[in-house]
Amino acid sequence: MDDQQAQAVMQQLVASGQITDPDSARGKLLQTAAHLFRSKGYERTTVRDLASAVGIQSGSIFHHFKSKDEILRSVMEETIRYNTALMQASLAEASDLRGRVLALIRCELQSIMGGTGEAMAVLVYEWRSLSEPGQAFILELRDHYEQLWLQVLDEAKAAGYFKADPFILRRLLTGALSWTTTWFRPEGPMTLDQLAEEALSLVIKDA
Repeated sequence: MDDQQAQAVMQQLVASGQITDPDSARGKLLQTAAHLFRSKGYERTTVRDLASAVGIQSGSIFHHFKSKDEILRSVMEETIRYNTALMQASLAEASDLRGRVLALIRCELQSIMGGTGEAMAVLVYEWRSLSEPGQAFILELRDHYEQLWLQVLDEAKAAGYFKADPFILRRLLTGALSWTTTWFRPEGPMTLDQLAEEALSLVIKDA
């Protein structure tokens, strides 16, 4: 999926009220929060830090959010909604089962290394900072994202592409794809699409 297609998906989500317009005051606040929560940590980031980073008074933040916890939940919620929609759109474009597995891998790599990379990292590393009600809410969204993966992997196993348990394979892929941020460089000799193809070759036979 190219940038223009991803932008179209985002515009649809904004229009339907599922995510915040990234160019709005609330949207810029969420982007800044994702950056600060990733770089400083949720607990060490104060409301004053957030306000200062976006150039507003601390009290103005509460025009958009009731609490810092709500900001954290919104960062997580919106990145899951957006990346789930991107994945659904990519799966719809795939012409065969191999292409669908590749679409899953590519979308996840793009979400980790692209514009939502910081928010995705916050989702992983600041999970325990989220309140219990917030965790329950995010888990429901995350389960839908994971079901997209498991449905395709189940089909791939049934088609004879691999013998592993789809759930275990997904868990292993989650760790492997996330870890690419520590060593993969987009400006290096391999493109992200090529990396996705390499990962695919490790998952299915005759890739």
